[in-house]
Amino acid sequence: MNDMGDYMFSQYAGRWIPDSPSRRKSILKRLASWSPFSNSSPVEGVTSAIRRFHTPGKRISIYVFGDDFSRGSIQEVIDTVNRINRRGHRGEKLVRIHAVGFPVLFNHKGTEMNIARFAALMRRLAEDNNGSFVGLNSLK
Repeated sequence: MNDMGDYMFSQYAGRWIPDSPSRRKSILKRLASWSPFSNSSPVEGVTSAIRRFHTPGKRISIYVFGDDFSRGSIQEVIDTVNRINRRGHRGEKLVRIHAVGFPVLFNHKGTEMNIARFAALMRRLAEDNNGSFVGLNSLK
């Protein structure tokens, strides 16, 4: 699922993709050429994933991979996700949110602020939602 909540494999929309070596290979192959529209904000994809995949009694994690948060308010994203990913009756968030920041834009002048905003947003989302944020500092 991308940041807009669109599925990479439409035949699996709304359900888990069965794990197998061939499916993993298909995912990696599709990732190399998949370029759906992106508004550079993860809020639609994260909230869509929470609504679609949270099941009471099951613990799941959402993983956000990205490099850019170019528009919108960090606090508005935090507030929106907090409204949807509320605490359950045992005090735990519905899902855990983890993130990985890729340094793809490091070589593009003028994108430094977008990279920093993505890192700040993901660090906060991960912290607030019992997850981890890993910010990579090199493509190698």
